[in-house]
Amino acid sequence: MKKFKKVLSLGFLGAAFLGLAACSSGNSSSDSSSEAEKEVITVGASATPHAEILEQVKDQMADKGYDLKIKVFDDYVIPNTALNDGDLDANFFQHLPYLENFNEEHGMDLVSVGGIHFEPLGIYPGKVDSLDDISKGGEVSIPNDATNGARALLLLEEAGLIKLKDDADITATTKDIVENPKDLKIVELDASQIARAIQDVDVAVINANYALEADFNVETDALLNEDKESKAAQTYANIIAVKPEDKDSEAIKALLEALQSDEVRDFINDNYKGAVVPLF
Repeated sequence: MKKFKKVLSLGFLGAAFLGLAACSSGNSSSDSSSEAEKEVITVGASATPHAEILEQVKDQMADKGYDLKIKVFDDYVIPNTALNDGDLDANFFQHLPYLENFNEEHGMDLVSVGGIHFEPLGIYPGKVDSLDDISKGGEVSIPNDATNGARALLLLEEAGLIKLKDDADITATTKDIVENPKDLKIVELDASQIARAIQDVDVAVINANYALEADFNVETDALLNEDKESKAAQTYANIIAVKPEDKDSEAIKALLEALQSDEVRDFINDNYKGAVVPLF
């Protein structure tokens, strides 16, 4: 009889453990199911500062029911072609003039759903430490894409190094230079390469994201930079781009809301010291 009771007791213990295991398994399955229910949204971005900013909203997006995946690119072409091909749900690396020019050149119709920040373009020292020290025939490198190239030329004009024709705007090219008193040679390079080759030229006009990657500080290292209070700040706001059919999707609305939050504004102001300026 005692032996029977012992076996019975062990049986009850086994059942209890099985019950606990079943509960544990059920919770794990529930957690897994909860994760599986999150809608994945994949966003292409430049490493700095765009991907870094996106990292700050992963938790916010998770709370909204989305699993934010960030895919980093180191150029200004593939993020748009990947978005157009459906490999991305959105991208975050460019300003609107660049997107519009890209659409025209590549026959695409990608659209902006909103601006996040402004990155002031700057003129940085290469072989010389002052704009006054640039010698006759000196070299100045600028981005070779149409919109940032024009933007660079306008900044060089502001610096007094060149003069553009009177109606020159954000479509300006080197052909619009009407005065070049120092006979400067304008070297057009891929934007991602300019900071790496800065020692080869007298000065270089560098996009803020690449300046950041090269450890330049726009406020202390730039010889001249775009004013964050100027019209350029709104014109060249960095945007979230999507395919037209996705511009009103709940996922994209959630992403835009997260990126325009107080938390992101504080992160930008605390970490980029004027090289990235929130516009919300």
